[in-house]
Amino acid sequence: MNENIKYSKDEAFRQRSLNGNMLSLVIYTGAPLAIYQGLSQLFKIFDTVTAAHISAESVSAVAYLSQLIALLSAISGGLSVSAGIQISSAFGEGKYDMVKKRVSTVYLTAAGFAVFMLCIILPLTIPFLKLAGTPDVLIKAGALYFYIEIFTMAVSFINNIYIAVERSRGNTSRILWLNMLVLISKLILTAMFVYIFNGGLHMIAIATLLSQSILLIFAIYNSLEKESIFSFDLKFISFRKNVVNDMYLLSIPVVAEKIFFSLGKTLINSMSTVYGALMVGALGVSNTLGGITTSPQNGFQDGSSAIISQNFGAGKYRRVISAFYNTAFVNTAMGFIICISTLLGLDFLSNIFAGGDIHFAKMIGEVYRYEAIGSLFLGINAAVMSLLYGLGKTKITMLLNVSRVFVFRIPVLYFLQNFTNFKDASIGIVMMVSNVSITVMSVIVICFVIRNYKNKYL
Repeated sequence: MNENIKYSKDEAFRQRSLNGNMLSLVIYTGAPLAIYQGLSQLFKIFDTVTAAHISAESVSAVAYLSQLIALLSAISGGLSVSAGIQISSAFGEGKYDMVKKRVSTVYLTAAGFAVFMLCIILPLTIPFLKLAGTPDVLIKAGALYFYIEIFTMAVSFINNIYIAVERSRGNTSRILWLNMLVLISKLILTAMFVYIFNGGLHMIAIATLLSQSILLIFAIYNSLEKESIFSFDLKFISFRKNVVNDMYLLSIPVVAEKIFFSLGKTLINSMSTVYGALMVGALGVSNTLGGITTSPQNGFQDGSSAIISQNFGAGKYRRVISAFYNTAFVNTAMGFIICISTLLGLDFLSNIFAGGDIHFAKMIGEVYRYEAIGSLFLGINAAVMSLLYGLGKTKITMLLNVSRVFVFRIPVLYFLQNFTNFKDASIGIVMMVSNVSITVMSVIVICFVIRNYKNKYL
């Protein structure tokens, strides 16, 4: 590879990442991702409202099955996180040849996994749903929806890697505009399929598949861009240890954490069915409302983790800590504003989701009031994750995310259901307890991580 080729735009961002004002850099990098994540959550809300238009059971089916899809997508998510860390690190070091090798190799790996997952999961869909404890009424309502979502998952394997690559080069504005195109396409298609043609739940899944396919077309086109260190090239595919070992090893804890987290949420959904199938929908809606606050925070988390990886790779160790503190400040301030706003408009929001069902609206409001209280400080948790991901400490992120569900959620819900009289309020209370507890735990963990980091590098 010719190292004399000038990658002016990418190099300009690299210099800004390593030397620019950190607060403005965090906002510049994270804001487009936060906007995208926030809008994506709003469009998920539209999906839920559309499902409510079909039937209340459809809302519960979407809430339940989405966790199973997330579980199956864990490999893609883990690989994109670890690849982003290692690509950003090599970019920060100025090792453009290594960047090209890692980009090309991870694209091929993702494509291989997508094909493998389709071949394994599709023939076993109904047994898989039964094994996951899916109620028969939800299987009946959502089996076809789930089939189509598996194809969407395969497409998203490539799309997630593409987004991770663009994030590594600081090209977050492109991520925003491409995903805006996807979201608007999905909105139009969903509205047309359901409200005009009176389609069933599976038509929502078809709209998602078609819109994600649009992103796939752009991903393929942009990833084949000539003379770019961030493009795919068969000649640079390499499975040598120095190229793939760190990417694959770092991905294992991330994949495990995402699998366990989704599995845990699926178990929570299953435990919620003792209060009726509608409670699964109420919890799903509550989680969706909570996502209005946490999704933009996750956008800043993703942007900051790339900045941290680049600066750590370049030996800019003080800037790593600065990125963490600035991310914590932005996320906490933003989280308070959004969370309080959703609480003030909760009656309006819950009625929209309930589709005119007063009892369902009351269930949604009861769950979310508790969940929102616990979510006020989750911006700190997202900032902690950005630092841990950026430093490649994926084993610690796995510990935190697994603890969130299997320590602070499932055992607590079991206790509330069997040893208290809170009844269906238990679902909201357990969300509050887990959100507060994981924030406290993440603060304790990061204090030790920063202390050790300073002793070693500063």
